[in-house]
Amino acid sequence: MAHAVVGRTNSQFRSFELILGCLLLGVMVSLILASRFLFPDGGTTMDLAARLTRPFVEARHFLGTDPIGRDVLARIAVGGEVSLIVGVISVCGAVIFGTAIGLIAGYHRGIADLILMRVVDIQLAMPFILMALTFIAIFGPGLPILIILMIAAQWVQYARLVRGLAMSLREREFVQSARAIGVRSRKIILVHILPNAIGPIVVLMTLNVATNILLESSLTFVGLGVDPTVPSWGGMLADGRTYVQTAWWVTVFPGLAIMFVVLGLNLIGDWLRDYLDPQGRK
Repeated sequence: MAHAVVGRTNSQFRSFELILGCLLLGVMVSLILASRFLFPDGGTTMDLAARLTRPFVEARHFLGTDPIGRDVLARIAVGGEVSLIVGVISVCGAVIFGTAIGLIAGYHRGIADLILMRVVDIQLAMPFILMALTFIAIFGPGLPILIILMIAAQWVQYARLVRGLAMSLREREFVQSARAIGVRSRKIILVHILPNAIGPIVVLMTLNVATNILLESSLTFVGLGVDPTVPSWGGMLADGRTYVQTAWWVTVFPGLAIMFVVLGLNLIGDWLRDYLDPQGRK
């Protein structure tokens, strides 16, 4: 009876995680996707007469305005596009490149595995901030450079994860049977190994999107991210840091937007990890 109660409680908690995560992420993504229709000016219109308007006072500036009179809600909605673009595209690029490397190294082993894994070790030993400074110094700041930087920094995670899964799966009976009847290695990898590795990859993708959103905001905050003229959450935090005591809303609301999106993604990622794990389901 005690085990049944604990199992039901865990199931209810995981369901609550999923509902809360989808709610937080859904609200923020809906706001971001509708930003071009709700705020056609892109959050760049300045109204110096209404600068530093407090939130919840005027309907047209519901979340207040920043030091040069730009609407905070509009900039949060428009700026979220940058975070989503960086988070999603960089993770997709890292998944494609890292998964391909991991499958080759884990299935074929031998000299290919040795060389590729040494490249991975070198990449893991390199500090991210040093890599970021090098990229920015050579190519300059910008959204494409930021995406390439995150792909270069994160593909190794997928390579090591997929390599371990491929090494385990290549010894399973269904793979050995396929190899015995003469199925080509490419088909074995794509049909038998890759589909069985999708679960852990999807979980890591979900968590890495949240991580990349934080990285983009952090790099933009210190001036290494997107162009300052482009609305972004990290740029809003940087613009409002000198007004924290007198105009708290300029930094608090963008910070809450980052927190809601990252929390929603982490909750969904935790739920996926439990759902896709047979032992967790049991």
